[in-house]
Amino acid sequence: QVQLVESGGGLVQAGDSLRLSCAASEGTFIGYSMAWFRQAPGQERELVGTITWPNERTDYADTVKGRFTISRDTAKNVMYLYMNSLKAEEAAVYYCAADVLSFQLRAGTPRYWGQGTQVTVSS
Repeated sequence: QVQLVESGGGLVQAGDSLRLSCAASEGTFIGYSMAWFRQAPGQERELVGTITWPNERTDYADTVKGRFTISRDTAKNVMYLYMNSLKAEEAAVYYCAADVLSFQLRAGTPRYWGQGTQVTVSS
């Protein structure tokens, strides 16, 4: 079991950068593939990107490819989402998630979720 806590959200201007963190308050990242999702008001939850255990391969939604980067430090049990050139339409609650089965992340049904962190982008 792993408990996830996101941090780093806030208010930025369009074009700015922001780094989100996802830490394990309980458990370890060892053995888990993980992902970042986001959900804007009135919209469906969207998969932003994944990082897969054990090869640490990262994959991204086309909408963020080249601007967002996922990394993690399994020794510290922290995952990061680096977001560059943020757009106003990317304002959302960002969630991290984890599952031992990477396909569950792609399916949008991972077992473990964080509580989310709000990112607001002003235009």
